[in-house]
Amino acid sequence: MKTITRYYRIADHLLALSAAPEMLDELTNFAPFQTDETEENVLLRLHVSDQPIPGTEGWEEVYIDSAEPDMPRIEIYCTDSEWLFRLAQTRDSELACAVRCKADFSEGEIFQLPYYVRFALDNASMLLYAFRTAPLYTLLFHASVTVRQDVGYLFLGRSGTGKSTHSQQWMKAFDDAWLLNDDNPIVRIWPDGSVRVYGSPWSGKTPCYKQADVPVGAFVQLKQAPENKIERLRMVQAYPHILSSVSGMKLQPQIMDCLYASIARLLELIPVYHLECLPNEAAAQLCAQTCSL
Repeated sequence: MKTITRYYRIADHLLALSAAPEMLDELTNFAPFQTDETEENVLLRLHVSDQPIPGTEGWEEVYIDSAEPDMPRIEIYCTDSEWLFRLAQTRDSELACAVRCKADFSEGEIFQLPYYVRFALDNASMLLYAFRTAPLYTLLFHASVTVRQDVGYLFLGRSGTGKSTHSQQWMKAFDDAWLLNDDNPIVRIWPDGSVRVYGSPWSGKTPCYKQADVPVGAFVQLKQAPENKIERLRMVQAYPHILSSVSGMKLQPQIMDCLYASIARLLELIPVYHLECLPNEAAAQLCAQTCSL
């Protein structure tokens, strides 16, 4: 298989992806992040193999996801020096791909069935990106991000809570509001104490792939309710909401230590609110007014 390498800058981290040109061309969501930079500063390197999906003989089983029937399934295995992740599109469907990587997640090999190219490259890159960047005060969130007056607000909650709907209400309520990412934004904490949120190539069902970043103004945990009401959370109240919204291999102690440190620092710097709300513009106006105080 003839391969080429393309480089992508995602939240100021450099990823190198090597695959057949036609495979990389399918990744239209990565196009805004492509860069002409070279090998020197690559943080994560992935390449596509033409070999079959590896079996699990000789690997220690670490975790098998028991997700909802319509959610992707992930299987995790390890040895002393490597990780193996095997993925399927739904809990009960056939394996679509696998990625085998070094213990530090710096380099991985992707195995995929021909008709799962986009799923394989998207999910393998997102998984390893989250794990590889965890020690670097970088957090991949499950959130919708709306920007207003050059500040980003991250709306958190379980799937179906109304994160996307609340973002839409902001854009209806304010002419200057726009969507940065609707599912998987990236937050970085910098040494000077600044916190910025970045667009990413991963955005769930909404095609919103923007190479842009802004300062974080607030995190807002959403809950559907019969009336609109908002309150600021204390750090101990806010912590579980942030932790549950962050992607990471939480069964791996070294990664968890990194996540704990990043979240603790984040809560020192950025306010977290709890918004009980209806799906209307009044909720967006209340949220915006409170978060900008």
